[in-house]
Amino acid sequence: MHAIELSAPSLDALRSVTLPQPQPGPGEVLLRMRAASLNFVDLAVATGRYRVPRFPIIPVADGAGEVAEVGAGVNEFAVGDRVIPHSKPLWVGGPARAQLSTATRGVVLPGSLAEYVVLPASALVPTPAHLSHEAAATLPIAATTAWRALRAANVRPGSVVTLIGTGGVSIFALQLAKAAGATVIITSSSDEKLERAKALGADHTINYRTTPAWDEAVLEITGGNGADLVVETGGTQTFGRSINAAAVGATVFVIGFVTGATASADLMAIMTKAVNVQGNNTGAVSDLRDVVRAIAASKLVPVIDKTFGLDEVPQAYDYLAHGGQHFGKIAIAH
Repeated sequence: MHAIELSAPSLDALRSVTLPQPQPGPGEVLLRMRAASLNFVDLAVATGRYRVPRFPIIPVADGAGEVAEVGAGVNEFAVGDRVIPHSKPLWVGGPARAQLSTATRGVVLPGSLAEYVVLPASALVPTPAHLSHEAAATLPIAATTAWRALRAANVRPGSVVTLIGTGGVSIFALQLAKAAGATVIITSSSDEKLERAKALGADHTINYRTTPAWDEAVLEITGGNGADLVVETGGTQTFGRSINAAAVGATVFVIGFVTGATASADLMAIMTKAVNVQGNNTGAVSDLRDVVRAIAASKLVPVIDKTFGLDEVPQAYDYLAHGGQHFGKIAIAH
C-alpha cells in the first residue's frame, strides 16, 4: 500500500513509501483512508517539539475513511460504512489513563497518511451523512477538544465564551457555542479573519495586534465580569491574559502552546476568582461520539481553509507551520 512516512523530526523527512497492507484481527477493522487533517501536534511531531518513541512513523493523528474489511466478531460495522477513527483509539471512555490517553495515532500508533490502517472497531464513529470525508477528518482532535471545553464550563444560553485565534479548535468552539446559545468573543491578528468569524456568529471581535491588552477588552465587553470560558491556545504569551479575562468561577481550558509551553500567571487572581484551570488531552472515543451526534443533529459544517492532495503533504505542513495563514482546518485528500 502507499503511505507517507516521517523518518526523523524534520519537515524534510517526509517521504512516500510502499508498505505491506495490514490485516484486521478479531475485533478490528481495516479502513481505506480517504482524508486526513492537520493539527498543531502533527507539526510539533514533525519539527521535534513533541517527542515520539521511534522513527519512522506514519504521521497525522486525524483522518476519515470507509470500512474495507471487518475482523472476526465485528458486527457494528460493514464493508462500505463511512467512519471516523479517533486519534486515541485505545481510550474508549472513562477517565484518562496514561497507557490509554498517550497512545495517539501519528505519534505512537500508525497515523492517517496511509492507504489502509487497522484499528479496533471500538475506536470508530460513524460519519454524519451530511459531511464529506475531508470534513469528517477534521473532527477527532479539534471538535472533540472544543466539545470538552464547552462541557467543562457548562456552557449554556447566556454564557460568555472567549476564544484565542481562529484555528481549528477555536472555530469549532465558536460554532458549537453559538449552537448552545452562548455569547462568543474571538480574537485574531487579522481583521479579515475576524469578519469571517462574525459571519459564523461571533458576537464580539478583538484584533490582538491593534489591541494587545485583549483581556482588558474582554472585561470591558462583559461589563467587568469576564468570560465564563476562555479556550487558551497560546501558551506563554497568552496564559496570564486568559486568567485576567476569566470571570469568577470561570474555566480556563488549556489546549495549546503555540507561543511556548512555559507560562506564568497571577496566583491571587486564580484564587480570588476561583478559576478552574483545566488541561486537556483531546478526549475519549465517547467524547468524539457525543460531538459527532451534536454535529449531525445541528448539520454543522466544519470550516476547511484549504485542502491539499496526498502528493502535497510537505506543502500542507508548510502552510500550517507559517502560523496565522489558516482559518479553521487544513485537510489532506487521499
